[in-house]
Amino acid sequence: MNTTSQKSSSKSSLFSAQNLVISGIIWAVLSLLFFLLFSVTPEGEELPLWYQIGTYVFELGAFLGASVVCYRNWKSPQVVSGRNVWLGFCLGTLCYFIAGVLFGVWELVWGLDPDVSLADLFYVLTYLFLAWGMIVAVSSKRLNLEIWQGIAVTAVAIAGTALAIWVSDPTFFGLISLPEPTVAAEVSVDPNLTPADAAPEIAPEIATEEAVVEEEEEVTAPAWIVALDQKLEPFAFGVNLFYVIADVFLLILATALILAFWGGRFSQSWRMIAFAIFSLYVADMYFKWADARASADYESGGLLEVFFVFTGVLFAIGAILEYDISTRSRQSRRSRRSARG
Repeated sequence: MNTTSQKSSSKSSLFSAQNLVISGIIWAVLSLLFFLLFSVTPEGEELPLWYQIGTYVFELGAFLGASVVCYRNWKSPQVVSGRNVWLGFCLGTLCYFIAGVLFGVWELVWGLDPDVSLADLFYVLTYLFLAWGMIVAVSSKRLNLEIWQGIAVTAVAIAGTALAIWVSDPTFFGLISLPEPTVAAEVSVDPNLTPADAAPEIAPEIATEEAVVEEEEEVTAPAWIVALDQKLEPFAFGVNLFYVIADVFLLILATALILAFWGGRFSQSWRMIAFAIFSLYVADMYFKWADARASADYESGGLLEVFFVFTGVLFAIGAILEYDISTRSRQSRRSRRSARG
């Protein structure tokens, strides 16, 4: 019995709230160092494959850990904020993990970069589940915002919407004009030369062979995957519009969460959840900005995409703190009752 109790106590101490939070912080710091050290490459060179795999490991590891601790909160009847809240967060982070795996297979294994893929289905579910959990959390507090709080939420909504619109379409506010298509520079040609002599010589056989090789290198995915991407392509505009609206909506809910739980016993955990949403918004805006301004061969793994990792870590820390506070408050109540008895 003593040996069993010692093992259980050592296991509980190993997975204590403090150790889990420290592990999450270490994961975030290591990911930041990884992005800082290896995300910059010489001009003209692509990001190495090992670096891209590393970014997926850090990002997906954070969201998988977040889904596990959120699942623990959902299974615990002691969680004060409500089990449905953590069910939404658990499903949301899990869907993000699945979407990231699919996106990585499309990008790293098959070399595909479609406007819409199967991964977008799970990304959409991520937003829906996270929004559901946050709506349940906010509605349970029965918010009665003061004037300054309402102004703060409105300001965040306006600023978030303006930034999302500008990122999606830089020319919307007329502040930036996209560069005009480049025109071939005029070249002085000797008038005595015939057009055949002035035209550059191109070997049609070599050009054809290069085109065939490039096509074979690009298409490595199964035929049904290519066909699926082609069928989903008409939904690109609607999906991108949904992402913009969902980002702003979650941003507003995060601001309301901070105001709703400010100063309470559970304010610390819910600040982490709100900061996770802010981090997700920053990462999404950067990804859209980079994708819109880069060429069609844009590679994921930019420096600010580390905020995706921060999002998963912050969700996990928020869930850990919530579970710890809930269980400790319940234990303190029991000790008080036993002392009175």
